[in-house]
Amino acid sequence: MPRRVHPRPGSSAKRSWLSIACASVILYVLTIPGDIFGGVPYSTVVLSREGDLLGARIAADGQWRFRPASSVPEKYAEAVIQLEDKHFRHHPGVNPVSIIRAARMNIRSGKVVSGGSTLTMQLIRLSDNAPRTLPNKIVEAFKAVRLEMSWSKKKILAQYAAHAPFGGNVVGLEAACRRYFGHAPEEMTWAEAATLAVLPNNPSYIHVGRNRDRLMEKRNRLLQQLHAKGLMEDSDLELALEEPLPEAPNPLPSMARSTVDRFFRTAPGQTVSCDLDFSLQSRLETLADRWNDALKITGVNDLAAVIIDVETGRTVACVGNAHSEDGRPGAQVDISTAPRSTGSILKPFLYCAMLQDGGILPHTLLPDIPVNINGFAPRNFDRSFCGAIPASEAVARSLNVPAVHMLREFGVPKFMDILKEAGLTTLDRPADVYGLSLILGGAEGRLTEITRAYAAMSAVCQGYGWAEDFPLTDRVALYHTFDALKEVGRPDEMDWRLISSVRKVAWKTGTSYGFRDAWAVGVTPRWAVGVWAGNAGGEGVSGLVGARVAGPVLFDILNFLPDSGWFEELPGNEGIMASVCRSSGRLAGPYCELCDTILLPEAALRSEGCSYHRQMPDGSIAFLLPPSMEWYYRQRHPEYKTPPIENVPDGYSPMQFIYPESGAVISIPRQLDGSIRGATFNLAHTVPGTKVFWHLDSDYIGFTSDIHQMGITAAPGRHTVTVVDAQGHSLSVLFYID
Repeated sequence: MPRRVHPRPGSSAKRSWLSIACASVILYVLTIPGDIFGGVPYSTVVLSREGDLLGARIAADGQWRFRPASSVPEKYAEAVIQLEDKHFRHHPGVNPVSIIRAARMNIRSGKVVSGGSTLTMQLIRLSDNAPRTLPNKIVEAFKAVRLEMSWSKKKILAQYAAHAPFGGNVVGLEAACRRYFGHAPEEMTWAEAATLAVLPNNPSYIHVGRNRDRLMEKRNRLLQQLHAKGLMEDSDLELALEEPLPEAPNPLPSMARSTVDRFFRTAPGQTVSCDLDFSLQSRLETLADRWNDALKITGVNDLAAVIIDVETGRTVACVGNAHSEDGRPGAQVDISTAPRSTGSILKPFLYCAMLQDGGILPHTLLPDIPVNINGFAPRNFDRSFCGAIPASEAVARSLNVPAVHMLREFGVPKFMDILKEAGLTTLDRPADVYGLSLILGGAEGRLTEITRAYAAMSAVCQGYGWAEDFPLTDRVALYHTFDALKEVGRPDEMDWRLISSVRKVAWKTGTSYGFRDAWAVGVTPRWAVGVWAGNAGGEGVSGLVGARVAGPVLFDILNFLPDSGWFEELPGNEGIMASVCRSSGRLAGPYCELCDTILLPEAALRSEGCSYHRQMPDGSIAFLLPPSMEWYYRQRHPEYKTPPIENVPDGYSPMQFIYPESGAVISIPRQLDGSIRGATFNLAHTVPGTKVFWHLDSDYIGFTSDIHQMGITAAPGRHTVTVVDAQGHSLSVLFYID
């Protein structure tokens, strides 16, 4: 017979303990905690620079759930521990005493009335969302112990507070505090802390007209317990018991909607801080909405505004579109970042670039006469011409014709490169596509980028480092640019020269073709403010002009910003001091009589000297403009004297073609009836009433006097028009008919 082997005493018990130990190890390994809420979606939350809530977007599952904070306020911590887990700070995740007590209560009641769960176990249950069964309870206990070994009590409590239900679609302490009480958890009172401690067990208690007596009873009982524990003074308890319960959840703040939407697209589910200043943002939105209400009456439905802190380069307030929630067409368009026709808003960059390059001096006389460049015939807004005008005045008055002359001399590709380096990202076509219209609104720009470029000009002028890559680097040129822009006529008709309390502002307006876009940008040593008004859909509105519509909004914004004074005089080691002709604005020549010594960019030495002051045959000195400039100039300047025709220096021609330029290519279209009207040639003569005789190629075609205009019709090809005045002076111009 085979021999029977009897197990040694105690071996079965050892195997049982070994099995339990193995199972425990397996449970321990399987319950290693990581991000236990890894699949939970969160709301997108945007905070101001100070940490105030600007706005939020609901989580993907339709819940208001903010990302966990690193800790919870002490009042809430004490309240929830007192209610849920008095020994939370001392147990290892499971409290045997609580479990035994809960078992006895359940046996006596014949049903489950208490689970004996710790806060740590409740946190595990929130993350697993598993049915409440005994096996799951055992797993919860293992996970709770394991979690306690990896996480601090502070983190466990913060995670519990962030994921506990608080009624309806409100999840987590942060969302609950803001929706029920309208403020951050750090500001909660004892009564609010006790209310939120009670709610996760009974989230349906928050309801208008339902269960409010029971909620009040539970809250007040918890407050009494906190007082008995010595955590509240008698006066604190008295005040807490008097506080009313919250009503239904309130809407979350809805400020900086365009900024919040942008983060919702780029950082969904994240809590992010931005540069916006809560107070300035609030004031800007109020002001923008008020102006939007007023402008809607005139057919201008949309308004955007930006404020940039020049010292730091931060955008501290931004309204992408006023009243963006009112449901009107286009209300949801973020105009602050939308490409819009720039109008004249880019002219100061060209003025500054030419100063920096030595192409002009601050008050260089520029031609302001009719011009037609291969069919491109710009006009000033008031349809008049000055003949000649100082560059500083031309930019202050936003004259189109001098700006076109400046861009033609400077070069479109070169100017485009400067704009791109300045941060304008909308210039995505070749330079020849924009042409000279670039300076008159032929390109598009974003309000945020253009305002930032103006801010960078101010920052470079004052030596702030954040704008060190800005292409306009000459501080003297920048100072003169701001000096010119402070002369722009203000919508409030206030004159800083006459009223000391009126702040100086360098500002510029812009109006696009067809009255579709109204711009205004203002700069001080501290602030750069940009405003755009119009319609998101591009509909033009009669009277939609930058100075009249966007300008008043700009100054309203500047008025609530702290005054920062004016730009300080530049130190002597900046630029050069040079003598400048007071009449021509150019470097003084040998015949200039009235001159000023002013600070100029170093490149100014490359600019032209004054050629307008000339010595006459009789030895006198005269100020002579080219005839095309003179004809318009003397209409506004009666002091301008034309010397007698017999007393002009050699080489001086009393005539000049206004149109066309030599070498121009002219298209002569047919009229509706098929006839050819021809092109009108314009000539200026310094002597009023003088007869001028016209010749096309070798053929005489007529004469003019006083106003010298002649219609020319010619076959395609190369031609020459020659004019001869009564004194025998002659002038020719070459042109082509295509």
